[in-house]
Amino acid sequence: MNRNVYLLSACQALLVCGNVLLVSVVALIGQQLSPAPLLITLPVALQFAGLMLATVPASLIMQRVGRKKGFFLGSWMGVAGAVLAVISLLQPSFILFCCATFLLGIGIGFGTLYRFAVVEVCEPQVKSRAISMVMAGGVVAAVIGPQLAIQGQQWFTDRPYLGAFVGLLGLYLLALLLLTRTQLPEPSAQPAQGGRRLRVILAQPQCIVAIVVAAVGYMVMTLLMTATPLAMARCGFAFTHSAEVIQWHVLGMFLPSFITAKLIARWGLKTVMLLGVTLMLGCIGVNLAGVELWQFWLALVLLGVGWNFMFIGATELLTGCYTAAERGKTQAANEFLVFSMATLATFSSGALESILGWQMMNILMLPVVVWAAAVILFFLRVHQQTLSKGQHSDA
Repeated sequence: MNRNVYLLSACQALLVCGNVLLVSVVALIGQQLSPAPLLITLPVALQFAGLMLATVPASLIMQRVGRKKGFFLGSWMGVAGAVLAVISLLQPSFILFCCATFLLGIGIGFGTLYRFAVVEVCEPQVKSRAISMVMAGGVVAAVIGPQLAIQGQQWFTDRPYLGAFVGLLGLYLLALLLLTRTQLPEPSAQPAQGGRRLRVILAQPQCIVAIVVAAVGYMVMTLLMTATPLAMARCGFAFTHSAEVIQWHVLGMFLPSFITAKLIARWGLKTVMLLGVTLMLGCIGVNLAGVELWQFWLALVLLGVGWNFMFIGATELLTGCYTAAERGKTQAANEFLVFSMATLATFSSGALESILGWQMMNILMLPVVVWAAAVILFFLRVHQQTLSKGQHSDA
């Protein structure tokens, strides 16, 4: 653990703070500006589409020019998106707002690589702690993000959500300042040679588990998180209630990061990821039980903690699947696949909540989460058997 890990954690905290702010307001802005009910979550979906489309270029760009320049580029894309969002709300213009969230998504796509960057600036024996530390930056975001969305409503009384994006602009500018103080490895003068083909890397049992667990965790979390403010508004709850529920959800996402590494060290990756799956099933069960305020609150806390265990476990599992020469393409493939599922979730969340209803949408997530558990149990067993055979042959 060193100074750069903490600086990257702070940058991650600012990024997630912006993400939480966006979750709190974007769907509601879409509800106000969209010309049709089915387009309510289009701005959110375009945000994730931008994220998804940025994942492959971001990894490859950083492989060529280095992490620091790549993170600078992503932060400037976030600045451009925040400025365009302010303009779109002053107009107001649904099309411009959609373009703004797309740019913000591209910036977030670059920022998702902070968790891989910390692995490259810390000692190997503290890899789990470093990943957890950078994820723990989201605890600050859980407090600041929703409050910034709530307080921002008072800055411009005639444009209630305008202040949120002014605050978002400030977050991205602060991240740029912190990046100037960060020292990250420069790319090698000689491009990395060799390495296996991508399909060989992705066919590894542990790589399959890492991608599936991260993708399912992100998809289910994004779908339910995005639809929750809409469902709560439909049930008559005020914006402050939904913002507070999102705040506790994000605390659930990132607060366990302080102990996740210890749980992995004590119980193993498999057990921690299965625990995450179990908590997600608990979230769905609470959502199906009713629509009281405490049920929305408890469900999203369980959802956040479950995502944390699944995503951190999957991230560490993936880092053991590739060599330095294979890093760029493997991370690019992982991010693209994971955030493709998240994008699909956001494109469909508004329509599912509007057409099928809150409870039916939760029911549809049950087999998806169970499938993730089956993948963990089957493929990690295959991986362990392969290792056992290899050790037996060496003997």
